[in-house]
Amino acid sequence: MDRPLQPLGAQQHTAPGPSAKHWFGTTHLGQDLLSQVLVGTSSVMYVGLLAGVVATVLAVLIGVSSGYLSGLSAESLSAVSNVFLVIPALLLIIIITSSMPAADSGDTLVALVIGLTSWAWNARVLRAQTLSLRRRDFIEASRATGESTWRIILFELLPNLSAVIVSGFIGTVVYAIMTEITLAFIGVPGISAWNWGTILYWAQSEQALAQGAWWWFVPAGLAIALLGTSLALINFGIDEFVNPRLRNNDGSTRRLRGPDGRPVRMRVGFTPVVFRQSEEPDRTDGSVQDGSVQAGSVQTEDPVQAEDPAKADGPATSEEGNR
Repeated sequence: MDRPLQPLGAQQHTAPGPSAKHWFGTTHLGQDLLSQVLVGTSSVMYVGLLAGVVATVLAVLIGVSSGYLSGLSAESLSAVSNVFLVIPALLLIIIITSSMPAADSGDTLVALVIGLTSWAWNARVLRAQTLSLRRRDFIEASRATGESTWRIILFELLPNLSAVIVSGFIGTVVYAIMTEITLAFIGVPGISAWNWGTILYWAQSEQALAQGAWWWFVPAGLAIALLGTSLALINFGIDEFVNPRLRNNDGSTRRLRGPDGRPVRMRVGFTPVVFRQSEEPDRTDGSVQDGSVQAGSVQTEDPVQAEDPAKADGPATSEEGNR
């Protein structure tokens, strides 16, 4: 197949399942499912990235400002974040898209609504991190040298908050993608003409599972799962790169080693943290192995026997002499 076919166009001589001409099979109307998945990918990624950018910009502006500033301005920004935390974003999107004309509603409107209603949680996290950094020595030194407030925020605080910002951005992208797919799956009007949620909606409406047409919903479901997994792995990789606790002395993150010198085994979904142990660890039966303390009984010695074995045998020898 040289190029994707029209997602809504019925094809002639179509097969019900996957074939050489239709890799993902066709619908009951002969519509090519591969073309529908490809066309739906652009809509999903556009909404996710646009909503992530909007929410991240608002979270950084309001969260960092409310954490570093003080007085009425900081309290006002914090109150705004608290208000947006309780706004039901999904219900608001349904109301807005239903009330707007079909020509005015679309991916851009959905992305803006998701971005404008999903920044509050990241703003609260950034505010808490900023409050912990504002009294550090390097911030006090910058303030003592006469640096302006916005220069301290841009060049001192934001580099130390990069991991939190990137993590919040990726989380918002995943949330926006799942929200759009959910809206399309439940049949909310005004959503884009075609995305992965629309494929699942029509597969459910036409009883694809009952008919045994697994190729109708499996490709879209796998695409959603693979996209979410890839974004989560990217988040783990960025965290390992920017987090100083996950680095070795040479700054590398590939060969993490435990206290006993053995390499730490990497597992998907778990970020290893290497804790520095003392140079002379206690030699007990509960020694540290592979980063964990093995259960074991600790044997103690008699202090009298530890000092001099001859003294410990002294009373017994004198008693034999008396006999």
